[in-house]
Amino acid sequence: MDVLKKVPVREQDPKVRATNFEEVCYGYNQEEAMEEASRCLKCKNNAKCISGCPVAINIPGFIKEVEEGNFMKAAEIIAESSALPAVCGRVCPQESQCEGQCIRGIKGEPISIGKLERFVADWSRENGFVPMKPEKTNGKKVAVIGSGPAGLTCAGDLAKMGYEVTIFEALHEPGGVLTYGIPEFRLPKNSVVRHEVENVKKLGVAIETNVIIGKSVTIDQLFDEEGFQAVFIGSGAGLPKFMGIPGENANGVFSANEYLTRNNLMKAFRDDYDTPIMYGKKVAVVGGGNVAMDAARTALRLGAEVHIVYRRSEAELPARVEEVHHAKEEGVIFNLLTNPVEILTDENDWVRGMVVRKMELGEPDASGRRRPVEVAGSDYTIEVDTVIMSLGTSPNPLISSTTEGLETNKWKCIVAEEHTGKTTKEGVYAGGDAVTGAATVILAMEAGKAGAKGIHEYLSPK
Repeated sequence: MDVLKKVPVREQDPKVRATNFEEVCYGYNQEEAMEEASRCLKCKNNAKCISGCPVAINIPGFIKEVEEGNFMKAAEIIAESSALPAVCGRVCPQESQCEGQCIRGIKGEPISIGKLERFVADWSRENGFVPMKPEKTNGKKVAVIGSGPAGLTCAGDLAKMGYEVTIFEALHEPGGVLTYGIPEFRLPKNSVVRHEVENVKKLGVAIETNVIIGKSVTIDQLFDEEGFQAVFIGSGAGLPKFMGIPGENANGVFSANEYLTRNNLMKAFRDDYDTPIMYGKKVAVVGGGNVAMDAARTALRLGAEVHIVYRRSEAELPARVEEVHHAKEEGVIFNLLTNPVEILTDENDWVRGMVVRKMELGEPDASGRRRPVEVAGSDYTIEVDTVIMSLGTSPNPLISSTTEGLETNKWKCIVAEEHTGKTTKEGVYAGGDAVTGAATVILAMEAGKAGAKGIHEYLSPK
């Protein structure tokens, strides 16, 4: 065994997986997990991997148990810090967090912390591990708005402290972005998302679906009529952004949000569901983040030739390297240093093409990435019948517009303290994409933990 190299992870063949929605990565089996765990140096003091984890999992602790084959103990250690290990093991950007800090990575490859977390979570699901529920509650009621990663994490932590928690979810299925945003081939819904939602419910958390806060009931009513003593807003950022170019309102133009929601929540990828979806033959996805890769790889599986259209170069792609690599392997075509300027339509107002302009990179902008500059006279047309805009999202203003005293910033994001989630309205806390705008699952979880801590301090006897 070469201790400087990761134990390889088995994956579906690219040509096969490009035609199905089954999970791309198979993960480790027991022998592979124990072998990979044995590479860990088990840093005792100031383990940098822990400081690189937004929810501060005891990483050397759980990896030591995996190496020794104590998988139940490993699951217990992870459960102390995270309610969503099977999710995080699959979708966290480990390369820039825990694995990016790994000491083993200085002279070799870092430990596959994410794949080991996934192994433990999958093992615990298959072997009936149930997180510990508190023996009794403290009688204090807390409402959590949104059942995505921020809401589930906040609710789980509060339940473990003894609070009576109810999550209110606007859609008919809990899970938030985990359910409607991330494709099945990256994050299976039944085996992974639903199971981890059920584990949060086993802590004593109630989940009410089809409740739109700001419409079905207001935050003030939760306090005044429902008897809640604190509220956490983890409603995400579901309002898509567009470019404002000519033709953008044509038939066949989607936001990535809508496209992925139709596929995930409404199961358009299954032959036994009759969900209306645009089965484009030639699809352009505008954007370069993880959501763009998800939309592109979904369209590919639905039978399209797919182009990623991104105005910077590959070095600036915000998507995870693994996602870009998988997309390329599967046959997604990358039109880099290219920016749309107009969407062309036919006589029935359906998309027939997109005029794009070549770009070159200038000086770095505020994000630290080199600013794209237009190349004069470089316009050309890509023939497409579907355009998916993946340019980021912002929070839906429904909650903020119906809640007096709740301050938002110029992007309509809720203003909240970073380490407690405290907002400008008494008893109301917030975190995740509703506060930051679109970000990662793990950062939303970190905010959920901060919100739970803030609420606990607020409701504890002074």
